Amino acid sequence: MTLTNGESDARLAVTAARAGAAVVRDLYGGRLARHEKGAGDFATEADLAAERAILDVLHTARPDDAVTGEESGPRGAAGARRRWLVDPLCGTLNYAVRTRLVGVNVALRVDGETTAAATADPFTGEVFWTDGTRARLSTGDGEETLTPSAASALVDVNLDPPFPNAPAFRAPSLLADPDFIEWFRPRVVSSTLAVAWVAAGRRAAYVTDGHLADSVHFAAGIALCRAAGCTVTGLYGEPVHTGRGGLIAAADPGTHTALLAMVRRQAQKGT
Repeated sequence: MTLTNGESDARLAVTAARAGAAVVRDLYGGRLARHEKGAGDFATEADLAAERAILDVLHTARPDDAVTGEESGPRGAAGARRRWLVDPLCGTLNYAVRTRLVGVNVALRVDGETTAAATADPFTGEVFWTDGTRARLSTGDGEETLTPSAASALVDVNLDPPFPNAPAFRAPSLLADPDFIEWFRPRVVSSTLAVAWVAAGRRAAYVTDGHLADSVHFAAGIALCRAAGCTVTGLYGEPVHTGRGGLIAAADPGTHTALLAMVRRQAQKGT
């Protein structure tokens, strides 16, 4: 796709995400150097190269915008109205052990609101994107509207630490809740690609702990779910990015209500 000055921010997010996804796909399976970050976290050469590709696209099209990349950190004025959030390879550990469950996330925050976002799957060629109002899926065969559905009963629970709400809430404990066992089927993808799947109707819900404000990992997925009409709140039902953090993104209000009751019940036991 050739960029023009009039290209929308959403289309730019798609273009940038595709550029990163192409790098991730091309480098898959090779021997990649690891760059340790501490606490068991690391980046690979694919993370770094994909981020460079994404930043090149964004800088060419929007040279005055600020950017925060997972690997390179923030660039531009600290109080910039427009800031791109870039996660070049979500699911690095999966990728490093040749598991194709990864996503490439690009989101634009304008005055604190996510107005455009895209999550690309490097191995299917799918790109989930939103302009803040519509939620769409772009494939090689065209585009379609994202339609959430809880019919699968599949719920992804992020089991990766840290757990800032512990001991009141620990994500692994949710899996032992009798109601969870009865109503849902747990999944653990370890990539925020799963948040986009909620918007697309491939998952009933996604649950995670953590402080997610301006997160390069979660901004795109949250925007997709909101635009698709999902029920999206913080871990205890509060508006996202307020209160004690975390996320419940559910395909419909009924699924959200059920999961919220389980989280609150666990919190009552843990305090």
